[in-house]
Amino acid sequence: MKEKEIQKVDAKKVKPKNDKPNFFVRIGRKLKEVFSEIKKVSWPSFGKVVKQTGVVLGVVALFLVVISLMDFGLGQLLSLLMKIKG
Repeated sequence: MKEKEIQKVDAKKVKPKNDKPNFFVRIGRKLKEVFSEIKKVSWPSFGKVVKQTGVVLGVVALFLVVISLMDFGLGQLLSLLMKIKG
């Protein structure tokens, strides 16, 4: 009987800690999850990356030409208006 009473008293003395694990344990778990998700990612082939990079650079060059032409045209229009006004 005394053993059960001692166990009850010991159980009352031991306060339950936070159910949250240590900060570093949580970070470690999160890193494991991240690396396991990265393994599941389907990465594109090198050829596909080169093609898509070429498309992006082509579109950027096209917009560069269009915006430069608009800038030049509006600059010429502004200088024409300044000559007429002055």
